[in-house]
Amino acid sequence: MKPSAEAIRSQVQAALDEDIGLEDVSAALIDADAVACARIVCRERGILAGRDWAETAFLLLDPNCQLDWSAHDSDELAAGQELCRLRGHAPALLSAERTALNFLQLLSGVATRTRAHVDMLAGTSARLLDTRKTIPGLRHAQKYAVTCGGGQNHRFGLHDMVMLKENHIAAAGSIAKAVKLARKQYPALSVEVEVEDLDQLDQAIAAGADRVMLDNFDLKQMHKAVRITAGRVVLEASGGLGLDGLRAVAETGVDEISVGGLTKAITPLDLSLLFDPI
Repeated sequence: MKPSAEAIRSQVQAALDEDIGLEDVSAALIDADAVACARIVCRERGILAGRDWAETAFLLLDPNCQLDWSAHDSDELAAGQELCRLRGHAPALLSAERTALNFLQLLSGVATRTRAHVDMLAGTSARLLDTRKTIPGLRHAQKYAVTCGGGQNHRFGLHDMVMLKENHIAAAGSIAKAVKLARKQYPALSVEVEVEDLDQLDQAIAAGADRVMLDNFDLKQMHKAVRITAGRVVLEASGGLGLDGLRAVAETGVDEISVGGLTKAITPLDLSLLFDPI
């Protein structure tokens, strides 16, 4: 789900304030009334995400800035492709440039990395999930970028799913006790239990969990978990998973694979803003 326009505006305004401070002393050298035209160009193949963040950066500094996009979020981009043409006051374009590109490059990098993982799963039934391993303050933006790349969102935070991990279980006393407490206090929420071995998997199924996360299971254990579960709960594979070996994990028959690297190990997409000659 894309963040609201208000949320995007708030994020972008904070980024502009951080960058500009009291004044952009470099842009202040340019005539305030000077009008310029510019282009955003992609330097490498990738997936676009973050258009609204980039556009907001320019419009916050120049409400009359004109932006003509030739690509949409989720589109595949080619090296050398022009993404957008801009026309506005030159100082505003200069001041907004880095903030706009920071959002656009970061989110496109997430979408591009996600698409590579999704492509690796093609032909299997496994779904690719993100995690909560996001840049503080940018979770919804990054999770939106994951969907642009074809992935799916896991829980957004600590509020929308009961996730019982090792320490929760230890504090509650057992998997059965932890699930029972969750059902009693939050009956409308899905309950997921993280397990470290097949015995704990049996306990989670018996306790009535909706979902089970297989934490750092090897392929042999995953195959056994799929047979034991027989569709009774959703099985999620997790634990340092990346492109290497991803397809083998999917072919064990697990329902979902969560990858923290989608939003944590980010390589920004190479984009540039170029002013046209006057």
